[in-house]
Amino acid sequence: MAEIEKNDFNLNISRYISTAVADAEIDLSVTHQQLVSIEEDIKAAKDKHNAFLKELGLDLLP
Repeated sequence: MAEIEKNDFNLNISRYISTAVADAEIDLSVTHQQLVSIEEDIKAAKDKHNAFLKELGLDLLP
């Protein structure tokens, strides 16, 4: 009752109970592996694209 009185008898639930949703846990090792895999995919796609550009006699991507 003292806490309710301290809050000017405001019975809004958020005054007394946090309604915030906790952030999901992130597994950094899994995320790191996903990023490494994405980088490898990007490199493979870029190499393939550069092969086509070279065949056409065009400038390669850096």
